[in-house]
Amino acid sequence: MRARATIGVDIGGTSVRAGVVDRHGNVLDTARAPTPAGETALEDAIVAAVSGLAVRHRVCGVGLAVAGFVANDRRTVMFAPHLAWRDAPVAERISQRLKLPVVLEHDANAAVLGEHRFGAATGARVALLVAIGTGIGGGLLLDGELFRGAYGVAPELGHLRLVPGGRACPCGKQGCWERYCSGTALSATAVELLARHPGRSTVLLRDAMDARAITGRKVAAAARDGDPLAQRAMSELARWLGEGLALAADIYDPEVVVIAGGVSESAPLFLDDARDHYKKMITGAGYRPLARIRTAQLGDDAALVGAAALAADSC
Repeated sequence: MRARATIGVDIGGTSVRAGVVDRHGNVLDTARAPTPAGETALEDAIVAAVSGLAVRHRVCGVGLAVAGFVANDRRTVMFAPHLAWRDAPVAERISQRLKLPVVLEHDANAAVLGEHRFGAATGARVALLVAIGTGIGGGLLLDGELFRGAYGVAPELGHLRLVPGGRACPCGKQGCWERYCSGTALSATAVELLARHPGRSTVLLRDAMDARAITGRKVAAAARDGDPLAQRAMSELARWLGEGLALAADIYDPEVVVIAGGVSESAPLFLDDARDHYKKMITGAGYRPLARIRTAQLGDDAALVGAAALAADSC
């Protein structure tokens, strides 16, 4: 009997998450492991996770969602800032070990595909996904097909420069979007506000004098509890999200924008304000249709499900 399921693997800088996914986008079984350092150890972890699932389920292929640049042939990882691969033929090596077909995709591309097939972007002709976590990742579908650019690295939204001369970014530029709209940015904004207005915060933030202790999650939690400084930091994130989305919409004119990633869990704190900023900043405001801005329906499984869907396409 033909296998009816595939395995998607979401490979990030922190963890390797594998899941068996059926043809309807349902995740049937999962496995997780910490992301190890080194190419061999990383590939060992992927093979172990997939093999454990394949013993329990009949599968016909594997899709890997990678936090890095994937070549257009979906066989090679060109560069991954938080992983060990550099110009590595990952699909071939993993396929040889598993004896299964393997396809690769950038994690944000896989996520927008998953949301288009089974989630918040279903039916949209042009869909943009913005994954907001430690940084910003982007995925774009045009007429239902992934847009990857000439060399497989588009759209790199997080490093659009929104603030000339702004905060330094690890990419080497200053003022990148993700320096103002991400979990890292939320922390940095709170630290800056705390330095200027130390009396406007609760004990949660006042006691966290070490900047490393003021995480985006702590700021979001404080904002939910009514902390005025944390709420102001969240308002700043909303502003920059709206401005960045307006810029992206001027370029791509999407029908729907899906907000994904860890920061999206706090969407009730910022998304309505972000929509308002987006409406004001977009070119032709008031005279053009606006994209629907939604949160991801698949949550943390979006990239995993999208990678599995790509594998199913070739089974």
